[in-house]
Amino acid sequence: MLTRKSPLIDIAQLIAFVGVLVWLILAGAQAMEYNWQWYRVDRYIYRIIDGEFIPGPLLRGLGVTIEITFYSMIITLVISLATALLRLSGSVSGRLVATVYLEAIRNTPLLIQLFLFYFVLAPIIGIDRFWAGVLCLAFFEGSFGAEIIRAGLQSVPRGQYEAADAIGLTRRDRLRFIILPQAIPLILPPMTGLVISLIKHSAILSVIAVAELTTQGLDLISETFMAFEIWFTVGAIYLVITVSLSLLVSWIEHRAAIGR
Repeated sequence: MLTRKSPLIDIAQLIAFVGVLVWLILAGAQAMEYNWQWYRVDRYIYRIIDGEFIPGPLLRGLGVTIEITFYSMIITLVISLATALLRLSGSVSGRLVATVYLEAIRNTPLLIQLFLFYFVLAPIIGIDRFWAGVLCLAFFEGSFGAEIIRAGLQSVPRGQYEAADAIGLTRRDRLRFIILPQAIPLILPPMTGLVISLIKHSAILSVIAVAELTTQGLDLISETFMAFEIWFTVGAIYLVITVSLSLLVSWIEHRAAIGR
């Protein structure tokens, strides 16, 4: 017979793990004779001068990260839906194009794709590094979003397709009025999870000097030599955003389960 473990044991284990982690960090910093300067960190997040709120470099970088995520997610949704529909279409050429795109994107490193977008594609179509990064992230995440949408569309019972055909709906109206409304509750939670992945992957744009959160952190470290403080702060900012979105995903999944 299984006995339920006390939550106090889990709490104690968590406290012990955090304690050991903090001890290792402090011991490592002491061995390096590192001089902690936490009192300087707040000015790099924000300042209040004469009653006016002045965002610091990290807060400005966070704004760029959110902007990158917003534009990338919109393009990702378009790419994902188009690719999923091509995968499910009766066109051989359409399925071939979608398959080649998925295999090429999902089987090559994101960093290589970023360099191709920045050094090859961007000069050809005349876009700056910001939009080169946005497009690269959108195409990368779109390859995963396409499979999420395809699975959601295929989860709708076949009888719904047949019923739409029976009442004479066109393929577009069938998708718009019958299939998508039933698939969206299933697609939304993993697509929200894709936003979390997009936020984390946006850090790679630091290699092409897009002024997002990680880039601002690198610049501050080079100026202040406060490596530990800045990286812990940057990591905490990412953690707050991603954990908040994870809680949102859990809430959406709970609501979707209730609505079924």
